[in-house]
Amino acid sequence: MPRTKPNIIITGTPGVGKTTLCESLTGTTDLKHLAINRVAKERGCHAGWDDALNSWVVDEDKILDAIENEVEQGGYLIDWHACDLFPESWIDLVIVLRSNSTTLYDRLKARNYPEQKLQENMDAEIMEVLLDEARQAFQAELVVELQSNTSEDMEGNTSRIETWVGLWTHERCNEAAPDTHNP
Repeated sequence: MPRTKPNIIITGTPGVGKTTLCESLTGTTDLKHLAINRVAKERGCHAGWDDALNSWVVDEDKILDAIENEVEQGGYLIDWHACDLFPESWIDLVIVLRSNSTTLYDRLKARNYPEQKLQENMDAEIMEVLLDEARQAFQAELVVELQSNTSEDMEGNTSRIETWVGLWTHERCNEAAPDTHNP
């Protein structure tokens, strides 16, 4: 049975505002926030803790197995700093959030990231690693790059995605409705 609600990946370098955007959208759409880092921790989809990076080492196969039944139903905002592990058949839109270097540095520094982790994330953002990953893993029309530097950016991004969700849902409802003009 086709999904009646879309699945949207919200991706980007840590610190660009993925979780904030997802939380905003769950309040204005009927989509659910699926934070992959939380799934990894709560459902044991990891290979342990990395002290140097101060994070869980996620087992991508376990993650996919853990969320497959949920995501195939539709209606999820998938919050993760990577997107190429998700099958394209699960995904209707990929949002890649971007931030300028100064803003991102300040956000990561405020999180007390270890220097190595801070530098790796800064390099990934500057080199557009996650944007390139999204473009390689998904059809071009599914990938949208949005700036996330200010509260105005976030409000605009929320509004833009809300509009997209409304259009996607409307199109699916029209496709599913019986054609009463041609019996």
